[in-house]
Amino acid sequence: MSRSYHITTYGCQMNEHDTERIAGLLEADGLVAAADEESADVVVLNTCCIRENADNKLYAKLGDLKVRKTENPGVQIAVAGCLAQKDRDTIRDRAGHVDVVFGTHNVHRAAELLGESRTNGPIVEVLEAAARDDAEAFPSALPPRSDAGYAAWLTIQVGCDNSCAYCIVPAVRGPELSRPLDDLVLDVAQMAGEGVTEVTLLGQNVNSYGRDLTLARRRQGEDVRVRPLFADLLRQVGGVEGIKRVRYVSPHPKDFRPETIAAMAETPAVCEHLHLPVQSGSDRVLAAMHRGYTAERYLEKLAAARSEIDDLAVTTDIIVGFPGETDDDFAATLELAAVAEFDAAFTYIYSERPGTEAAELTDLIEHAVSVERFEKLRAVLARSGARKHAERVGRIEEVVVEGVSKRNAERLTGRTRQNKVVHFDRVSSARVPSLRVGSYASIRVTESKGHYLMGEVVEVLAMPKHKVRIPVVAV
Repeated sequence: MSRSYHITTYGCQMNEHDTERIAGLLEADGLVAAADEESADVVVLNTCCIRENADNKLYAKLGDLKVRKTENPGVQIAVAGCLAQKDRDTIRDRAGHVDVVFGTHNVHRAAELLGESRTNGPIVEVLEAAARDDAEAFPSALPPRSDAGYAAWLTIQVGCDNSCAYCIVPAVRGPELSRPLDDLVLDVAQMAGEGVTEVTLLGQNVNSYGRDLTLARRRQGEDVRVRPLFADLLRQVGGVEGIKRVRYVSPHPKDFRPETIAAMAETPAVCEHLHLPVQSGSDRVLAAMHRGYTAERYLEKLAAARSEIDDLAVTTDIIVGFPGETDDDFAATLELAAVAEFDAAFTYIYSERPGTEAAELTDLIEHAVSVERFEKLRAVLARSGARKHAERVGRIEEVVVEGVSKRNAERLTGRTRQNKVVHFDRVSSARVPSLRVGSYASIRVTESKGHYLMGEVVEVLAMPKHKVRIPVVAV
């Protein structure tokens, strides 16, 4: 009987992509997916160290697993991801029942390490950085295991060369390392041949893609100029036959160039959605964060994108309560949020990350003050989000079906090109056949809700090449 595995993922899309690749490696090694963690022979925790209390959540989970390990010593426990990269020794000291600890640069060794630990006992293998010519450093170069057959992630770059004061990513993911453009386009062509119609390009600083490749060629004596390869990549990926949608996350405002705007505007497959993290509206706070732009410069880039890209939806990230943030600084953030009129935003109260520059700052903001600011900011963002949603009522949107609504089994959930969630009734008739995951349909928007839209099917545009099980999707 085959051994089974279960992976719990914490954190960002990059971690989710790593999880897909770990699952693919384990299945290639003969394991099968378990129905739940309790029945799995191998439990993998793919960790994040960006969010607040990430370590507390990990050790609480490991405490629960220790009981299971005592009852069944044959169960293997592995800790992977960013927290494993950062706290390798601490994990071994605090959780001696863990069989394998591996980091962000050796995901490709997951199955091998688990196999070795069964024979040799606990293993800790955390590499400091991936070699430039090590293709296996990229999750996209490993075999995937994913249920969403119509959609795929593609890691185009790992690591980050920025020095944002609050961010631990450069320490755990290493310096920027890009895959060759031709390899990426070939990967997308293969995905399209397997039925993928939507590709999301991933990178810690995705729009600086290729800068390291060009600089490496110059160091080797080639006479090449540093040019924005990301725009070229958008055009080429968007031109692959069968690819209907191209998305990307997350760009950095300082590297968001006119060439990227032009590529988005001129490549039909590139979706009209831009996630551009601003973090603060105060120039003083932005400088303290080492973000490399001012509020005015950010708004100029945003205006340029909206002027060239029709029907562009814009989302962002904002941190409140960064050390030293004054009432005037926060007022500037509120003003920027009001002027920018974001469709939506991910908002965070600053929390200290050991190992970052900001963790050494002493002028901390009282938690109650940060919470008050957080709620004021959310109110401003909610108003612009509601206006943006209301403007779509009555329009006909292209939607790709993602699954069945968790709250209503008679309702399907889809996503527009602007990354807006739409719920609509399941229908099946001679005019409109039963829609499957990966189907594209025209949906008339009938109602605007807080974080989603309601609609009705007008026309089926395309059915998926391959049948995919319909997952339950939360409203």
